[in-house]
Amino acid sequence: MLFFLKQIDKRISAYQKELIATHYAEVENMYKKMRGWRHDYRNHIQTMKAYAAAQDWAAICEYLEKLDTDLSAVDTVIKTGNKMTDAIINSKISLACAKDIRVKAEADIPVALTISEIDLCVIIGNLFDNAIEASLALPKDQRMIRVYMDMKNTLLYMSFTNFTAEKKRIKSGGIFRTTKGEGHGFGLVRIDEIVARYGGYLSRNSEDGAFTTEILLPQKE
Repeated sequence: MLFFLKQIDKRISAYQKELIATHYAEVENMYKKMRGWRHDYRNHIQTMKAYAAAQDWAAICEYLEKLDTDLSAVDTVIKTGNKMTDAIINSKISLACAKDIRVKAEADIPVALTISEIDLCVIIGNLFDNAIEASLALPKDQRMIRVYMDMKNTLLYMSFTNFTAEKKRIKSGGIFRTTKGEGHGFGLVRIDEIVARYGGYLSRNSEDGAFTTEILLPQKE
């Protein structure tokens, strides 16, 4: 039994390290896009100056439209007031958009969080990854993820909802089992463990066509 538990701990630890490495790679990719746009800023200005000198106003308008579209792809989507939360959420939104998944996110966290950055990364990263994977089973025009984060007094509240191609899932032993098969589900284990460690609350709810996870985490005064 002890050997089995040690093997589980090793697999969970390896999964966590892989998740964090993937997350930071996503953040770095987003920042590379932003740096690339800034690097090209001077060239964009020179191009518009040339159009202005030729009084080609139509060309300037068209060029500005293209720049606006290009910038929208690299601009920070969510500004919560918490830098680490911004980095995690925006990297995942960028990943979802690349897979043709719409994300409606609303987050406001104007306080310093006491939850560790690694734990926050594991929770948000897993919730997003699970929602993204479930969304891919749907046609592109039906893919949607809703994210809401806020402070409720001294509690950090998180809600993730994604549309799914599955019918209402049934709990087994009071919990939802992973549908990915054997060897998966470590993300759910990690989320449950972190929420329990902080003395928080977690609820998962399945309805026809939608799956929602809600979490409350106490934050020290």
